[in-house]
Amino acid sequence: MAKYIGKRLLHIAVALFFIVTLTFFLMRLAPGNPFASEQQVVTPAIQQQLNEAYGLDNPWYIQYKDYLVNVLKFDFGESMKYRGRSTNDMILDSFPVSLVLGLQSMLVAVGLGVLLGVISATYHNKAGDYLATIIAVLGISVPSFILAGLMQYFFGLKLGWFPISGWKGAMYTVLPTFALAMGYMGNTAKMTRSGLLEQNTSEYVRLARAKGLRKWQIVFRHSLRNALLPVVSYLGPLTAGVITGSFVVENIFAIPGLGRHFVTSINNRDYTVIMGTTVFYSIILLFAVLLVDIIYVLLDPRIKLEGVDN
Repeated sequence: MAKYIGKRLLHIAVALFFIVTLTFFLMRLAPGNPFASEQQVVTPAIQQQLNEAYGLDNPWYIQYKDYLVNVLKFDFGESMKYRGRSTNDMILDSFPVSLVLGLQSMLVAVGLGVLLGVISATYHNKAGDYLATIIAVLGISVPSFILAGLMQYFFGLKLGWFPISGWKGAMYTVLPTFALAMGYMGNTAKMTRSGLLEQNTSEYVRLARAKGLRKWQIVFRHSLRNALLPVVSYLGPLTAGVITGSFVVENIFAIPGLGRHFVTSINNRDYTVIMGTTVFYSIILLFAVLLVDIIYVLLDPRIKLEGVDN
């Protein structure tokens, strides 16, 4: 296991190098000027001073070298739009909000998805199966940004159950959490259902039935653990989807998270914030995939990964 983790960490380092390099050059090729806007005209003299302050007047290879060194120090530089604020400060201030939203969405997606999958498989071809399948299909079919608007209209404006924007307490997290989680909940339910139906035909389940165990005892004591292995492998794409999906949801619900800052920085052409958040999210995603692989092996010791010690 130690050898495998070491190899994966090396792969992560190589992947991050290419991500940093690609992000840097894409930002340099992007059209526009981070210091100009429709409301403000920057004179050539001020433009020159700003370029000198941010090192943009240096040759590209000097800028690239400096950026690599700063990334190794985990220093993403000063924002080009928000004077006196560094990208690191913006990440520290806003990422906890995105983290709470992401973790809640993952818990809802996995928890409700597994529950619906268990109900669907346990009551196969019965009313419970049909109802759970309809909910799962609706969750997959409706995009998160449409679902967010519908939830704001019906549960916020019409019924007045939840606030439709902001981030000031637990009630403010309900609508964005479900808007972000429903699609992944549907996929989780489908995988859990398929896994349980496959396990129900196995020999050990038949033996458990012959011993007189009840339906739910067989599910939770025996078949569910093996049925959840595809769900565990789905946690990597789920993490990526929740993180990138939060960009849109945070803007719809006016949540002061890192995703909203990222979208705003793109509109403002704030290169340092764009590059910093891209690298930061890449680190999270790469380590999340590594963690999922390790959990997968721990759940099923029969699986042997390349590089794992015998």
